[in-house]
Amino acid sequence: MPTQPELTNLPDAEIVALARQGRDRAFRELVRRYERPVFSLIYRMVRDREAAEDLVQDSFVKVLNHLDRYRPEFKFSSWIFKIANNVAIDHLRRRQLNTVSIDGSPHAASVAEATASSLDLASRQESALEEMEAREIGGAIEEAIAGLRPEYRSCIILRHVEGRSYEDIAATLDLPLGTVKTYIHRARNELRQALQDIRE
Repeated sequence: MPTQPELTNLPDAEIVALARQGRDRAFRELVRRYERPVFSLIYRMVRDREAAEDLVQDSFVKVLNHLDRYRPEFKFSSWIFKIANNVAIDHLRRRQLNTVSIDGSPHAASVAEATASSLDLASRQESALEEMEAREIGGAIEEAIAGLRPEYRSCIILRHVEGRSYEDIAATLDLPLGTVKTYIHRARNELRQALQDIRE
């Protein structure tokens, strides 16, 4: 069994093969690699940090229990994101959460801060005003995303937050490529309308 530092240099498929053999260190390496991105995806879906932490644990339990179903010809990241997405959607459906609060969202803050930091302002007073406006824009975007149907929300988050390709999203969500493109198109239209309504 490779040491932990050596494990970090192995591709996902080899780590999975070792984990299938019951090697605890190999599975811990998978958790190390994917815990943060899985949390990021789930948190943006459910907008509840405590629930997201629980759902991350549920996701990795499912990963451990179903490692024998993973097919190495596919990207492991797509497979684990598919599990995490399904766990998040199941949670949303159980709780019947169609809209959620985005107060205190770290992503909204990061969007606002990135926007504010790019502004070249003449004075500290103007800078403070622009930063406040940027935070409001970031919050409005997060709120609009939170109001999407779970299926649309998954596609938008994977595309525009995680930066994944249409093909990767289709594999992750187990959807036809055309359906992914349709969902993203409809989601963008809904977001555009929601942001327009907020401005008015």
